[in-house]
Amino acid sequence: MSKEILDLQPALLWKNFYSLTQIPRPSKHEAKIREFIARFGKNLGLETIEDEVGNVIIRKPATKGMENLKGVILQGHMDMVPQKNNDTVHDFEKDPIDAYVDGGWIKARGTTLGADNGLGVAAAMAVLEAKDIQHGPVDVFITTDEETGMTGAMGIKAGVLKGDILLNLDTEEEGELYIGCAGGTNGNFSFRFKTSAVPAGIEAYKLVVTGLRGGHSGVDIHLERGNSIKILGRVLWEGAKHYGMRLASLEGGSLRNAIPREGNAIVVLPLGNKDAFLKSLSEMEQAIRKELSAVEPNLKITATTIEKPTSLIDEITQLNIINSLYACPNGVIRMSNEMPGLVETSINLGVLKTESNMVFGQTLLRSSVDTARLDLQNMVEAVFSMAGAEITFDGHYPGWKPNPDSPILHLMLDLYKKMFGKVPAVKAIHAGLECGILGGTYPAWDMISVGPTIVSPHSPDEKAEIESVKKFWDYLVATLKNIPAR
Repeated sequence: MSKEILDLQPALLWKNFYSLTQIPRPSKHEAKIREFIARFGKNLGLETIEDEVGNVIIRKPATKGMENLKGVILQGHMDMVPQKNNDTVHDFEKDPIDAYVDGGWIKARGTTLGADNGLGVAAAMAVLEAKDIQHGPVDVFITTDEETGMTGAMGIKAGVLKGDILLNLDTEEEGELYIGCAGGTNGNFSFRFKTSAVPAGIEAYKLVVTGLRGGHSGVDIHLERGNSIKILGRVLWEGAKHYGMRLASLEGGSLRNAIPREGNAIVVLPLGNKDAFLKSLSEMEQAIRKELSAVEPNLKITATTIEKPTSLIDEITQLNIINSLYACPNGVIRMSNEMPGLVETSINLGVLKTESNMVFGQTLLRSSVDTARLDLQNMVEAVFSMAGAEITFDGHYPGWKPNPDSPILHLMLDLYKKMFGKVPAVKAIHAGLECGILGGTYPAWDMISVGPTIVSPHSPDEKAEIESVKKFWDYLVATLKNIPAR
């Protein structure tokens, strides 16, 4: 860890971010970070609440003379996406993030940085701690398990939070104000297979897809990056159809909301076909690399000889698995007609695993149009049900409908122009923000989302622009000072 971070401005924000990097906080394992945030609030002498689902709420009274301002909720999430490079040794449940300064950016060595949403949480903590800023009543609301289920946002009770305006601190481009987001649904499929014996006269290989950039399955889906599971499925389909390939196991990705960067399969080939297949594999690698050359220059597809597996997946189930992986839609399905440049509907085939006699996978379907999301859900169900898989959908969360007449939007538009000499962009995002869920529980809230510039969240390439963090902080402080009276 480079302690150069502690020399950056604004000092309170970066001090708190540094502290967050030292505490393991992958989704579903938030006990340590929850305890840290709650202790932080209590040590400041502020009212601190830990609710039944694991959210932390810290309440700070207004500064003197500003008690009549509308109350503001500063909201972020405590968990982070745990992604690392294949050659990086890191235990996200135990090890701190090794963050460092690289020119004008903060990066991490071989892992996700956790700027999503650590910088938003650090800013909210800095507001609680600061003695030199002006604001009305403030609730800091830090949710649990945003990245894998939005459990905290779904579990918050009505009436617990006391503000009128929600400032969500979880977007990733300074100079942009977000007033809408997509909803989402988790798709889960599984194949149960019988094992069959490994025949004589074969060679065993481990096929590996590596070198992809990955990224956030909402924010980066429009970049059309390679998906390791889809590429692996393409290779397996060719191998099984033309070269008698048999499959023992396969896997790829680790999170449904991250574009998978790596995948592998254990296969066997008849000795007489191995040379032709390896030649074909080289040709496929070149063809796919050419197709994706603008976005995936480091793609590699390799085959390494290994010991023979103890058993294979039965031929009928193998055919169903490979066909459904090849046929499953992935990526951008439709762009928005109302907001040019915005993805309306997409799907990410994010996880594939083999355990015991099961192959299972996870997808994430997103759309800002409920009927389009349902249509995509039906499409995915049709693909996997035809292949004999069990398919279920869960974890649905609503989108956030834009309100161009929002008072907080107009206040922040005017304020940004006064501070920085230009009008910020007003956007919706093709990712799941907690605003959609929270707005269902607190329908009277006026909501907006803002943040610093974070590039490649949900991947080991994640980095945060230092200059943008300072602008984000100054803007947040000015916004709090200018909140209107009740």
